[in-house]
Amino acid sequence: MVLTLDGKPHTAPAGATLADLVAALDHAPAKVSTAVNGLFVPRGQRQECVLQDGDAVLLFQPIVGG
Repeated sequence: MVLTLDGKPHTAPAGATLADLVAALDHAPAKVSTAVNGLFVPRGQRQECVLQDGDAVLLFQPIVGG
């Protein structure tokens, strides 16, 4: 299937989850935040988030501070 990953086309296997994608890209799960189709997906829900053809995925560094 073809996704949009950070604004660029990206191919992923059918049935891949967001957790699978993060792992395949060698990102440390705790150091990246994720959104699919504009909706934030918490780390604990990535394994349940099955990606679909055409989904728009964003991976970004969380911003913390005060």
